[in-house]
Amino acid sequence: MNTNEDVEVRILEQMPDDLEAYSSIPIAFEVRSILRINFIGANGLGGLSLNEEEVASPWVKDYDYDEGPVRWRRWDISRWGILSAFIGDKRVGGAVVALNTPNMNFLEDRDDHAALWDLRVVPELRGYGIGKKLLQHSLNWARQRSCVLMKIETQNINVPACRFYANQDCQLGTVRQFAYIDYPDEVQLIWYKSL
Repeated sequence: MNTNEDVEVRILEQMPDDLEAYSSIPIAFEVRSILRINFIGANGLGGLSLNEEEVASPWVKDYDYDEGPVRWRRWDISRWGILSAFIGDKRVGGAVVALNTPNMNFLEDRDDHAALWDLRVVPELRGYGIGKKLLQHSLNWARQRSCVLMKIETQNINVPACRFYANQDCQLGTVRQFAYIDYPDEVQLIWYKSL
């Protein structure tokens, strides 16, 4: 495969029972740089900037370590969209869209907001356009359910994801420096996409 256009991808909507197979796609990535939050003026009163910095010692971040797909069943996921990408018979990626989920603060009790809860592509095929196809399918899935906004969470340690969402015309709208008690060096970044 030489270009993004070479990849023939089928995206199928699946059932919540498929989360075990869905979780077979690794989401881990190597952190080589971070987006450092720099506050301007007195404690940020003048705004902030995000500047990319290389890390001294790269490490692997695996979102499934703490919160794998099977554990999402603690919510009512019956209205979620579980999308899987295939090349031939091989599962190569997936996306999960959360919708109208009681007790999920991220959706703010709005039934016209959706959250791209997860997006993953097998490591050897990242950069071939599969993530873009999954995102577009996720946006369409949410539009068909009368959603007006898609929210997407990532962190300052996932620079490739931040670049990806920015390149897909998502807007960075929320920066929460103290969002993760267990990971105080990570900053929550929430992207928004109007539907």
